[in-house]
Amino acid sequence: MTRALIGSRRGRLVGALLLAAGIVLPFVVYPVLAIDIAAYAIFAVAFDLLLGFAGLLSFGHALFWGGAGYVVTILMARAHAPLLAAGAVAVAYAAVCAFLVGGLAIRTAGIYFAMITLALAQLQYFFAYQLSDVTGGENGLQLAGRGSIAGIDLNDDRLFYYLVLIVATLVVLLVIRVVRSPFGFALEAARDNEQRAIALGYRVNRYKLATFVFSGTLAGVAGVLFATGNRLAGLDGVDWHTSGKIVMMTILGGISTIFGPIVGATVFEALEYFVSKTLVGDKTNLIMGTIFAIVILVARRGIVGEILARGGSVRAKRSP
Repeated sequence: MTRALIGSRRGRLVGALLLAAGIVLPFVVYPVLAIDIAAYAIFAVAFDLLLGFAGLLSFGHALFWGGAGYVVTILMARAHAPLLAAGAVAVAYAAVCAFLVGGLAIRTAGIYFAMITLALAQLQYFFAYQLSDVTGGENGLQLAGRGSIAGIDLNDDRLFYYLVLIVATLVVLLVIRVVRSPFGFALEAARDNEQRAIALGYRVNRYKLATFVFSGTLAGVAGVLFATGNRLAGLDGVDWHTSGKIVMMTILGGISTIFGPIVGATVFEALEYFVSKTLVGDKTNLIMGTIFAIVILVARRGIVGEILARGGSVRAKRSP
């Protein structure tokens, strides 16, 4: 059902509108904020693949996002590695971590799965805090510049944003291709009824592990772009609050919709930024929590989830 909604006319329209909004975004908001939104959108889509289509709730995805951000920043700042090489190593680091964490976590389910991912992610936070000579500790590690690719200077914020937007578009298309493939069908079957999927001959744990690694790797890509875009890697990137934040973004936009987490990331980041600049900026978390609760009460499927679902129900009523 969810795959059909994504590929429907309404789903394609939502995707086109999001792309159009992404193109004009750096002219509407501060370019670095636009970079943050696009990076979080990639992160949220990666998380939705795991939660929405595999039914696995991870509270440790900051491990891949923040870990990759640290690796790319350390290599560029300490070893003076170019962005492409440093980014490739950072994404590989995220993929290896996802394989190790996933290999342990998929043996459990439910709250135990979530707690294992959280515990392992906090180990990385501990090391990042203790190895302050390498990571910068509480102050984080800054980059002097982003470098260049093929002679193109990426220190221009708006230009770098469009690079992130291109990556985000490719990631979304790739995830859509995955969930609409036979692999995605098997993944949803295991999510809906794991025992039946096993009885049909599917090796469910292998599907779960592959999805976890893929999701973690994409989270690493997002973390690289975020850290490079902000020229900074810090402890907040590997903190459990970031893992919780991406859960909220995904639910806000709509689980298992792919486009929903993009909207959720945009709304969350924009509200957090602009509310913090107002007179009630010291109560940003309270206001964000209230808005989140209202949206969930009004649109239980999330913002985009409701749009897609209602469009499908209207067509169903009109059909003879």
